[in-house]
Amino acid sequence: MNEKQKILIVDDEEDICEILQFNLKSEGYETEIALSAEEVITNKKIESFDLILLDVMMEKMSGFQLAEKIRKEMLLKIPIIFLTAKTTENNLLTGFRVGGDDYIKKPFSINEVIVRIKAVLKRYKRKISNDNFIYKIDKLILNYDNKIIKIDNKRIALTKKEFEILALFVKKPEKIFSRYEIMQKIWNYDTFVTDRTVDVHITRIRKKIGKYGKFIKSKTGYGYSFEPI
Repeated sequence: MNEKQKILIVDDEEDICEILQFNLKSEGYETEIALSAEEVITNKKIESFDLILLDVMMEKMSGFQLAEKIRKEMLLKIPIIFLTAKTTENNLLTGFRVGGDDYIKKPFSINEVIVRIKAVLKRYKRKISNDNFIYKIDKLILNYDNKIIKIDNKRIALTKKEFEILALFVKKPEKIFSRYEIMQKIWNYDTFVTDRTVDVHITRIRKKIGKYGKFIKSKTGYGYSFEPI
C-alpha cells in the first residue's frame, strides 16, 4: 500500500502551522492543521493520522492534556511529537508520561523536524510489525495491545477467540489461512475443534464488524483471507 503518510499539525500559531504544512507537503506527506486541541477533538478523525505534531502550550486544553486524552480515553497509539519552548526535565518527563514519542524544541529547523518525523515513523513501523500494534482501516481500529476493536469510536464486543482470529488475519492481509492453520494457531490443537467451529466464529466476526466483514474472503477449498481493498 503506497498511500501517503498523514500528519496532523496542532499549534495555535497559524504561521508555524503553515510553514510546517508547506515543508511537509514538499516531503511527500499529506497534512492537516488544527489551531487548538478542541478543534482536534471535534473536527478531526484522529485515528486516520499516522503522526501528530503537537504544540504543548495552547489556551484552554494543553498539548499534554490532548495527548493524555488520545492515549487513555481514545486508546490510540498514533505517534506524537511535542513542539515546545519548554524543555526542563519536568516538562520532558510529563510529555513522555502522557504518551509522547519525541520532543522538538522551539524555535526549530525544518530539517530537524523532518528527520525526527522520519525516525519516529520508522520506529513505529517496526513496533506494529510485532504483537503490540494498532491496525486501522477507515473507521475500524484493532488495538492488539489492549485487545480492543472499535468502529466509529465505539467498542465492538468480540470474544477472545474472535479477536485472535481477526488479529491473525489483519496482521497478514491477503495471506490465505486454511481452517487447519487457524485451528492450530487459535485453539492450539484442541481435538474438540472442527472446521465448523472455525466457520461459525468467522460468521460471527463478519456480523459484528458490519461492513468491514466483507474484507474476510472465503477461499473455496482453501480457507480464508483478509483483503481490505
